[in-house]
Amino acid sequence: MDFIQGEARKQYNMFPDLLDDYITEDNPTRVIDAYVEHLDLDDLGFTKAVPNDTGRPMYCTKDMLKLYVYGYMNRTRSSRRLEVETKKNVEVMWLLCKLSPDHKTISRFRKDNKKALKNVFRDFSKLCLDLNLYDRELIAVDGSRFQAVNSKENNFNFDKIKDRLKRINNKINNYLYELDTYDEEENNAESKESKAKINQIIEDLEARKEKYKELRTEMREAGVKQKSLTDPDSRRMTTAHGGSMMAYNIQSAIDNKHNLIAEFEVTNAGNDKGQLSDVTKMAMEVLEVDHITSIADTGYND
Repeated sequence: MDFIQGEARKQYNMFPDLLDDYITEDNPTRVIDAYVEHLDLDDLGFTKAVPNDTGRPMYCTKDMLKLYVYGYMNRTRSSRRLEVETKKNVEVMWLLCKLSPDHKTISRFRKDNKKALKNVFRDFSKLCLDLNLYDRELIAVDGSRFQAVNSKENNFNFDKIKDRLKRINNKINNYLYELDTYDEEENNAESKESKAKINQIIEDLEARKEKYKELRTEMREAGVKQKSLTDPDSRRMTTAHGGSMMAYNIQSAIDNKHNLIAEFEVTNAGNDKGQLSDVTKMAMEVLEVDHITSIADTGYND
């Protein structure tokens, strides 16, 4: 008996398959589509919620939001990975009607609509509230580390800047010693060329020193202990295993009825101390209650 055989890849079909047939009626992707379609994006604060009168046509804001929400639900946050999904994931193909925005467009949409995306979450929380999906009596608050774009190399504190300046000064002193050695040697063409290269290296090192000093001054004036160059709001944080990572501290308030998130807040605090009260008050506002019981782990102890 033969194995079950699939269709030949180069076989033409007289009646093409409908893309809609690949998405079952109970697929959560249909919920994303229906929910986003009913939203008033202009009222929520999205940029370019209506098409331009002139110039090159742009992607519909609702399509971009659908892709973002799909990525959020399926733990696909990278703009590049979302772009790949538009080319190979049947659910995303159905959701966007086979549109495939590039990763820069996806990233720009997220960057330009941070506040509006927060408003979408609150709108969805309001919908859950109307559907009586929240118990509104007990919430659990917890913090999670979400990795940032910034690398550890591009994150600085005062100790790191001090160490970099010390290392640069040592290098400059070594090169100056080499220059003194060349001065004592015969003034030939080879030594002149070497001296010119060393002088250029010293000049570059002095420029780097000035950049570190400017960065140190900026940190002192801003009253911050860390500075990230690529992702300015991110901070270096310790992990549960004793290591560290460039991250954000996401505070979430979760209702006990269906374990749905009622409210969240993105912070760059290195730990959870002092966060419980603020997040609880925000959750109470969303849940429209005057009193609520809030629980958290010992990491919230002041």
